[in-house]
Amino acid sequence: MLPVVALVGRPNVGKSTLFNVLTGTRDAIVADVPGLTRDRQYGFGRLGPVPCVVVDTGGLVENPRGIETQMREQTERAVAEADHLVFVVDARAGLTPQDHFVARELRRCGKPVTVALNKAEGLDTEIAAADFHALGFGEPIGISASHGQGCDDLMQQVLHGLEPQPPSGEEADAVHIAVIGRPNVGKSTLVNRLLGEERVIASDQPGTTRDSILVPFERDGRRFMLIDTAGVRRRARVEDAIERASVAKTLQAIDEAHVVIQVLDAHEGVAEQDASVLGIALERGRALIIAVNKWDGIAPEQREEIHRQLALKLDFVPFAPLHFISARHGTGVGELVQATLRAYDAAMREMPTRALTRTLERAISAHQPPLVRGRRIKLRYAHQGGRNPPRVVIHGNQTASVPGSYTRYLTNVFRKQFDLFATPVVIEYRTDQNPYDKPGKRKRPAGPPRRSRSRR
Repeated sequence: MLPVVALVGRPNVGKSTLFNVLTGTRDAIVADVPGLTRDRQYGFGRLGPVPCVVVDTGGLVENPRGIETQMREQTERAVAEADHLVFVVDARAGLTPQDHFVARELRRCGKPVTVALNKAEGLDTEIAAADFHALGFGEPIGISASHGQGCDDLMQQVLHGLEPQPPSGEEADAVHIAVIGRPNVGKSTLVNRLLGEERVIASDQPGTTRDSILVPFERDGRRFMLIDTAGVRRRARVEDAIERASVAKTLQAIDEAHVVIQVLDAHEGVAEQDASVLGIALERGRALIIAVNKWDGIAPEQREEIHRQLALKLDFVPFAPLHFISARHGTGVGELVQATLRAYDAAMREMPTRALTRTLERAISAHQPPLVRGRRIKLRYAHQGGRNPPRVVIHGNQTASVPGSYTRYLTNVFRKQFDLFATPVVIEYRTDQNPYDKPGKRKRPAGPPRRSRSRR
């Protein structure tokens, strides 16, 4: 599981700006899952020595009122699930009574805390940090979230000693499946059906919580590691603290999985939460399978309309197959397992360079790349650049000008040729350097080549 880093502090100190820098996004709602307040957002960290999950929180205030009470509850939940806390303060405003209040709250949790001295650009960091030593969290690190300065150094310190938990021997050779979805869509029933027992998951693995549990099982001679996650509810529907889903754990499960099964309720269709979580799985490049549950309770005359609505709302993941199942009665679950195995094999497939290049050549012969400023884009050869998801690296000239439509065409060609079922396919272009364009070498002027023939 990935380490979790929570950004906390009083309002308006730049937490969301720092979140954007750490996640490499332009707005704070990059991994927002509807059902939580707008002031608690999640994303995958892109800075630092190891990957992590970053949590953005609303400001902590001492005497909350109205929505501030919900903001505080959300922040407390983020603090509870975090492995490390980044206490963001304002270097230009100096140490305030509100900062002292936040510091007292953070001391109670016993988690490691690093003070990020934001808005420190153009300031003498030692002088600006002097007052903040009184908080008792060690040497503050001067940063400028708006300019991206010092953020990498910050994460180097925050993530020092934190590593994603390596899989055990039992887990390493298993197919990792993350089962995700909203509450009451039949996710737990499907989990029990996959396990072959009518029971709630009971075997917790170390390092997991009650809302994200690893369960090994075998089926048809294959080893699986099932990653069960709690559902994501709308905030107004959450009554019991134990039911409150941890989105951080869902992101961790998606990151660890080979295949993600998104469970939908056939009666409710695709909700905003479903599309958001699917977008996260797509961003991570995971193989996706959509399990439409409770299909046995749908009247035949309604099924065509449900098919149409699913096609409309899931058009951003056209490669994800739909399986219509009844987890309670077991209808379609066997086919779902077979699809999961096929998706895993596709995500982990080895594609020889010669076969990839020949496929590329046939694709170009059938449909050439477009002209760019009168010159044809040339794509010369391809090789595999990674798995889970399959990555195809294509070398050539003017590759930066390849239009998206042609990339989609090549994606479909490779998907069909190599049976890349249910998995996203990433195509990466690289422009080859001209061997004659050496530094310091004088280029030959344009024009016809000179003749070396002499008269006799």
